[in-house]
Amino acid sequence: MLKDIRPALVVLLLLTVVTGLIYPLAMTGVSQLLFPAQAGGSLIEKDGKVIGSALIGQNFADPRYFHGRPSATTAPDPKDATKTVPAPYNAANSSGSNLAPTAKALVDRVAGDVADLRKDGVSEPVPADLVTTSASGLDPDLTPQGALVQVARVAKARNLDPAVLRQLVERQTEGRLFGILGEPRVNVLALNLALDGVGK
Repeated sequence: MLKDIRPALVVLLLLTVVTGLIYPLAMTGVSQLLFPAQAGGSLIEKDGKVIGSALIGQNFADPRYFHGRPSATTAPDPKDATKTVPAPYNAANSSGSNLAPTAKALVDRVAGDVADLRKDGVSEPVPADLVTTSASGLDPDLTPQGALVQVARVAKARNLDPAVLRQLVERQTEGRLFGILGEPRVNVLALNLALDGVGK
């Protein structure tokens, strides 16, 4: 019986070492060598201090800044560990809301978000990404339309010409990968950093 089990154990040990140790270490080494910034988390620095990542959104609520997508991430409730509370862009708990399109909680939240945008002066159709969460809850990007509808609010809050902000959004818009993959997008953190540089 031992002679029948021994080959299986040897193969198990060999595959564990190859796929669980050698392969991950090799891929980590190659990625660090070829793509050091991306392998290090695509960190964004300002004045020598890390302020975020190009891959993880941040919660901007100040009217002077462009806002990203809503985030459905949560954290444990400090008052009751069996419950959770909203914690936008909590990278330790990446998740979507898992609410069905007809769920009353989702419909009410989207309606409230649309009403808030209307109060901010958005009169055109509201882009879906401004009122719907991504699957991860950490999406750092917006559609160009999602950024452009916020121009009036940001321009008013900063006393800037809206045309200047529209040009800023256009400059910060990244096209499709290789011209065909994905959709045009604007990284919200990069846009807000560029915004802070306007007029300086």
